[in-house]
Amino acid sequence: MKGFLILLLVLSVTACNPAGRSAAPNEPNTARTQRVQQTNPQLPKPQDPQTTAKRLVNIASKVPNVSRATAIVYGKTAIVGINVPGNFDRARVGTLKYSVAEALRHDPQGAHALVTADVDIVNRIREMNQEVMRGRPVAAFANELADIVGRIIPQAPKDTRTKQTPATKK
Repeated sequence: MKGFLILLLVLSVTACNPAGRSAAPNEPNTARTQRVQQTNPQLPKPQDPQTTAKRLVNIASKVPNVSRATAIVYGKTAIVGINVPGNFDRARVGTLKYSVAEALRHDPQGAHALVTADVDIVNRIREMNQEVMRGRPVAAFANELADIVGRIIPQAPKDTRTKQTPATKK
């Protein structure tokens, strides 16, 4: 009788597993291989700064209401200047700059771009770009680039520290 019950138990366990699969698929000794689709695409190889600048100008120019764009690339940072219609108020210019920044964010090499619509800065970028096209290295503009970035990125109050003297420390 015991043999019959054991045989019945074995048959019931194996009958529930289709195609002879093991009863415990999560056994630590079971080796399983699974293929998955690659979800992280390969990033494009870095290009020379002039090619990157041309691509960023092309992306920025496709944004509605951007009449003209210019860019200069130094290292991983790009400064993109845009010309906007003269009748735009400050809020609309800000919205347009944000739209250009969103478009550039989707480009792997445009993610660190600074966008400006300031006429002075856009003209300075355009002049520097012309000099680079004539063969002058971008490194020669380091001070001017630092000045432009300083004008684009404001100084936030939280980034400042007051100098504490021994008398003011508590």
